[in-house]
Amino acid sequence: MSILINKDTRVVTQGITGNTGEFHTTQCLDYAFGRDCFVAGVTPGKEGQDVQGVPVYNTVADAKAQQGVNASVIYVPPRFAAAAIDEAVDAELDLVICITEGIPVADMIKTRDRMRKMNSKTILVGPNCPGVITPDEIKIGIMPGYIHKKGNIGVVSRSGTLTYEAVHQLTQLGLGQSTCVGIGGDPVNGMKHIDVLKMFNDDPETEGVVMCGEIGGTDEEECAAWIKEHMTKPVAGFIAGVTAPPGKRMGHAGAIISGGQGTAQSKIDALQDAGVHVALNPSEMGSTLKAAMSS
Repeated sequence: MSILINKDTRVVTQGITGNTGEFHTTQCLDYAFGRDCFVAGVTPGKEGQDVQGVPVYNTVADAKAQQGVNASVIYVPPRFAAAAIDEAVDAELDLVICITEGIPVADMIKTRDRMRKMNSKTILVGPNCPGVITPDEIKIGIMPGYIHKKGNIGVVSRSGTLTYEAVHQLTQLGLGQSTCVGIGGDPVNGMKHIDVLKMFNDDPETEGVVMCGEIGGTDEEECAAWIKEHMTKPVAGFIAGVTAPPGKRMGHAGAIISGGQGTAQSKIDALQDAGVHVALNPSEMGSTLKAAMSS
């Protein structure tokens, strides 16, 4: 079993005729059930074309009407990406995964506020994320598929690089993954750690979780409080940015310590207090999860 996506998901690529959209859609088509799952693309003004056999439509609504798509992946340039999210939300898709990096914060604030006001049921992952993969079934995004192995460990991370590192370590230890979710590191985004953890907790075939966080914001502390009260499965955690100086943004737009909040140590303390097994070195994420499973 998995969360968010599986071999029955029907995906539309927004921005499929751009170099990035075409390249990564081709990679996803070639992964597992990709050719059954990626059924449409959208680029305004280019309806009637095709990319690697995938038909292109002018709008997401057209793609939904013609191909029954229920999920979107977005590779649209930053200045147009928030509008692309709005379009997918208006089409009432179940899931939107926005890979695009560098979307103006003001645009994302408007999009998130719009989704709240219309009580949208669409789940947004990203922006500035690597995507989501259910190993041996479907990958939606830019992650290297070959490092993944089907299994029972859920992975959630703000960082794409840390997602890949955690997955590779798990696979090397013989621990396959149920679903891996990169939620992105922007200050205004969709799913949070806590949203993904709730799904993993409810998934009967996910037996443990690796959660990677980083400095900035209080999402991980809030997640720790929820874990302490509700999580029924072992969790291993890692927080990046232990050596980051206050006030310095490190990598992601949301990774900034402000007003004494969002430090790596405060997050580590909260997670440990919640019973999470915290790896203090990124090379130990897999072994820490294995130890958590054993205990």
